[in-house]
Amino acid sequence: MSLKFHWFLPTNGGDGRQVVGGGHGVNPGAAGRPGDVAYLTQVARAAEDNGFEAALTPTGAWCEDAWLSTAMLSQTSERLKFLVAFRPGLVSPYVAAQMAGTFQNLTGGRLLLNVVTGGESHEQRMFGDFLDKDGRYARCDEFLTIVRRLWAGETVDHDGEHLRVENARLDQIPNPLPEIYFGGSSPAAGRVAAKHADVYLTWGEPPEAVAKKIEWIRGLAAEEGREVRFGIRMHTITRDTSEEAWAEAQRLLDQIDPAMIEKVQSGLKRSESEGQRRMLELNRGAKGDDVHSLEIHPNVWAGVGLVRGGAGTALVGSHTEVADRIEEYADLGIDEFVLSAYPHLEGAYWFGEGVLPVLAERGRWKDARPERHRNAAVPFAGADGPRTVS
Repeated sequence: MSLKFHWFLPTNGGDGRQVVGGGHGVNPGAAGRPGDVAYLTQVARAAEDNGFEAALTPTGAWCEDAWLSTAMLSQTSERLKFLVAFRPGLVSPYVAAQMAGTFQNLTGGRLLLNVVTGGESHEQRMFGDFLDKDGRYARCDEFLTIVRRLWAGETVDHDGEHLRVENARLDQIPNPLPEIYFGGSSPAAGRVAAKHADVYLTWGEPPEAVAKKIEWIRGLAAEEGREVRFGIRMHTITRDTSEEAWAEAQRLLDQIDPAMIEKVQSGLKRSESEGQRRMLELNRGAKGDDVHSLEIHPNVWAGVGLVRGGAGTALVGSHTEVADRIEEYADLGIDEFVLSAYPHLEGAYWFGEGVLPVLAERGRWKDARPERHRNAAVPFAGADGPRTVS
């Protein structure tokens, strides 16, 4: 099966030539690029022009709203799908099911859904959500049960611990049904993923840790009589040579202020997310002696997580080396890769023009883009050689 590749839309604080995080992470600074419609359109068009299938848009108090942002960008792009991150329980399951139906039907099937339960209670309370972590996962289970039934065309009566609907029936059933992406490393997250996820997402840990996570979720899904696909979320620093790629990683690291590391790490340690805790363990909260001090596996670098919450690792190396690591993760069972770079616009081209052709040659990726007309490199050059014109 052909691997799938998705990109990222930086609505979480903008974009720039340094590590930009939003939330606990640093902002893009004076030289940054705003996350406005004009710039995000450039990123979206670059993603679809380079063979990416979809683009993830984050959710949180520090982000532009994912539903509204992607609805706008669906009108300034052509084929790209949008992996819309949203938090169940902040809107009713009926409204969310209806929004998904509207989005899917009016964009011609360009919606995927990334369910984020929320790993930080202090942030959830900003939204008016006062459940604890276990309560949020229990509510998420009810939420997705209701949504799935509505999408199946059922009339739903549900009187649960957290949610209640009566005689609910949806007219705007999405066609096709958007696939549900779901991440989480806690026991509660695993149980919900096993019941509802089409694709289980993990952040970029070393392959041996990812293999254990895949085995865990597969086992839970089997108990539910289901199969789940797997995806991974990472950054990329890919160049023509390994030396160039690591020099760029070093440049990013050199721009990170130790005082900012301390500030961001302090905030991230408040998180209740098991996945975030695992990211912090990988970078240990310090730059180290040089850029390779944070290389936790060949071509896997944990430097991004020093000042960015969430996904904190990057694939670093030549196009061939990055393709090798992707194949290593694919051999474990990873089918989908949600990627990004700094800046996101140029990064889409580095990966799309550098790594994807390597994977295509190896038979691991099939380009689904429509064929485009390309002019001959030399005007008027035909079988009989160049022609002269007067």
